[in-house]
Amino acid sequence: MTNSLQKRADILQDRFGLKTASYLSAGAADLPYDISERLRAARFQAVSNRKVAKTQTAGGIVGNGGSAALTWGSDDGLSWWARIGSVLPLVALVVGLLVINSIQNDNRAQELAEVDVALLTDELPPAAFADPGFVQYLKVTRQAQAPTVQ
Repeated sequence: MTNSLQKRADILQDRFGLKTASYLSAGAADLPYDISERLRAARFQAVSNRKVAKTQTAGGIVGNGGSAALTWGSDDGLSWWARIGSVLPLVALVVGLLVINSIQNDNRAQELAEVDVALLTDELPPAAFADPGFVQYLKVTRQAQAPTVQ
């Protein structure tokens, strides 16, 4: 969306420049020779002094042996704080994944403990617990029997 807004702004800016140039050119025909020569020289000087934005495409970067990603050894003005700030999301992601793994392991252990408790406290034959659907049955009956807090 930002690219389309930038393109639209560039197009509007170009249109404004073209309209302004056409109005100035139309009015320049009526000016005396010495004034039109000074204007021509000023235009030439303005065009020669304009700042040309140096753009570098991804193909140019890869062609030079670099990459489009962040280069740590480059002199692109990144301070240590900026480098730490660029690594911080990666560290947060790794910590988050470790926390999620730990929580899932705890949940699995709790589910196995509930099945063991059910196995040890029930008066069913051990062959009943070998049935794969029986674990699901235990979970459903435990949830149905659990008291609701209001």
